[in-house]
Amino acid sequence: MTPQHSSPPLPRLVLVDWVSQQTDFSTAIRLASVLFVATLTGIGAQVSVPLPMTPVPFTIQPMVVLLGGAALGPRLGAMAQLIYLAAGAAGLSVFAVSPVLPNGLWRLLGPTGGYLLSYPLAAAVTGYFATRGLDRRYFTQVAAMAAGLLVLFAGGIARLAYGPPTPLTLSGALAAGFYPFILADLVKVSVAAVLLPTLWRFLGPTGHGR
Repeated sequence: MTPQHSSPPLPRLVLVDWVSQQTDFSTAIRLASVLFVATLTGIGAQVSVPLPMTPVPFTIQPMVVLLGGAALGPRLGAMAQLIYLAAGAAGLSVFAVSPVLPNGLWRLLGPTGGYLLSYPLAAAVTGYFATRGLDRRYFTQVAAMAAGLLVLFAGGIARLAYGPPTPLTLSGALAAGFYPFILADLVKVSVAAVLLPTLWRFLGPTGHGR
């Protein structure tokens, strides 16, 4: 008897793909969605709170990055964040206002640069899980966003711990860039993860295939 091998599950449509299929302007919708998420990331940076014990400001940007990745998918989600970073590096006022952090390109090379440079990868990771259907249910969406959040923290802590000109120890990096934020970010993930499963419940389609 010849054994039958099951084929891997097909990628599922992410939200922007589903919306694009409903119109004749799919390319324009994808481009507009990428620019919208990039702009929203910049707006999220303006909602920031400086903390006395760390150079890392508290912002809502991580939730925009992760939700954007889930809605756009890995490729477009990463592209949105690359556009955001390019705008900031070019000198546009899209980074969080800070009295101690440099502006423009130097922000990416500064102590918080590890978080910022991790945005495209974090969006891609969360977007990849969305193409596997994890954005359809609340708890799997929490897990997908938590995976992207882990990428953000890994990049940020690595830069704080080992980057020039004054690297911290790993314990110092955790104290400055992880402990003050992790609980609040997990709460934000838990709240933000409601959005896409709720939208899919109203939209209805399972979105198999491409």
